[in-house]
Amino acid sequence: MKMLRVLLADDHTIVRQGLRALIEGHRVAQVVGEAGDGREAVLLAEELEPDVVIMDIAMPELYGIEAARQIKERFPEVKVIILSMHLEDVYVYQALRLGVDGYISKGCTFAELQLALEAVKRGKIYLSPSVSQILVRELLDMGPPSQGSRIVEKLTPREREIIQLLAEGKGRTEIARILAISPKTVDRHRENLRAKLGIKREEEFLHFARLAGIVDF
Repeated sequence: MKMLRVLLADDHTIVRQGLRALIEGHRVAQVVGEAGDGREAVLLAEELEPDVVIMDIAMPELYGIEAARQIKERFPEVKVIILSMHLEDVYVYQALRLGVDGYISKGCTFAELQLALEAVKRGKIYLSPSVSQILVRELLDMGPPSQGSRIVEKLTPREREIIQLLAEGKGRTEIARILAISPKTVDRHRENLRAKLGIKREEEFLHFARLAGIVDF
């Protein structure tokens, strides 16, 4: 049977190295590449054509949820497993709504990651027990998705990218360089976001990004 081709996306080198050693040491899959941020993950998904992307959420420039969204939209055949310490409903809700194939905690054992890989290989969805509990609470109306989750879904992919970069404190020139657009286009997006979100002060971009789970600092 063909071995899965896996792309690892995490901003901590030691985490990627550890995952690679475990995956390849147990001959669970073949690691074809590593990405240190969400933007690189999207580019490598196109270049390397992996079967599965194992994706962290908290990454610079493009957070994992948005990177997963772009990968699923552009390459629907690629499976995405979220591997994160963030199990709050704001993250789980967004990830599952966009169609990720697995969501597991970084506190899990390697055996659980193996189960997740085996599940997505068979076309199934795998959720950690703690993630499943979040879904049960939501179904029982005990833990509805946050307002930030609902609002962020109404933003365009470009607006979500710019929200994160503004929240990280990047200026218009640096944002323009990262996104390969003009500074004037950055200004237009920022004004549109101000109008959509009712933002009056720059620091409110960071507040909204935290509320929506786009950044975690």
